[in-house]
Amino acid sequence: MHRLVLLRHGESAWNRENLFTGWVDVDLSPAGEEEATRAGQLLAEEKSLDLDVVHTSVLTRAVRTADIALSAAGRSYLPVRRHWRLNERHYGALQGLDKKETAAKHGAEQLQLWRRSYSFPPPLVGLDDPNHPVHDPRYALVPRRALPAGECLADVVRRLVPYWEDAIASDLLSGSTVIVVAHGNSLRALVKLLEGISDEDVAELNIPTGIPRLYELDDDLEVVSARYLGDAEAAEAAAEAVRRQAG
Repeated sequence: MHRLVLLRHGESAWNRENLFTGWVDVDLSPAGEEEATRAGQLLAEEKSLDLDVVHTSVLTRAVRTADIALSAAGRSYLPVRRHWRLNERHYGALQGLDKKETAAKHGAEQLQLWRRSYSFPPPLVGLDDPNHPVHDPRYALVPRRALPAGECLADVVRRLVPYWEDAIASDLLSGSTVIVVAHGNSLRALVKLLEGISDEDVAELNIPTGIPRLYELDDDLEVVSARYLGDAEAAEAAAEAVRRQAG
């Protein structure tokens, strides 16, 4: 049996302010640091879980969540692989905007399309916009055509698949127990792939911050079981809090 853990980063400063974040490199809030610590404690309490390798995005909130959680779990020494393909969805021109104010201006239905539609992208940013990733040195070696100016979830799935196949799945099939620390939408994309969720139903998938989700997979990497660590009701409440973010 192959084992995979997915962990959404703890609350960020912009999560707390209810802003569209995307690829903007925002740090954890104090509450997010506490969530990351608790995630590590939950990992440590799962006595049969012996992690081997960590995958994160290149955004600070995921990097720091992994560092804090692994330290709390007594696994700071694990090898870490970071890649931009695990980044959050790029929210284009919405990045930095307040979600409730955006709903008031454009309507709740339009906001829901931007936030959760599988194939409806947000307004894009131009190459001259500072929010375009071409201006960030961490993407200097990524071909310009691969960098998004804004993404729908379908775009995130497309850019995630190569990393899943070449890196994460490869580690799993080699016998490693893997933890992926990433973001709400990159993990929604990964859960969609793992669990075969339809394009329509994935809109209702809410992933709580700071609560590890453990998968057991067969030799074809098909899901045998999946559960959040710790209290199931707490995970449901945290997922509901995510759902309410847009008001």
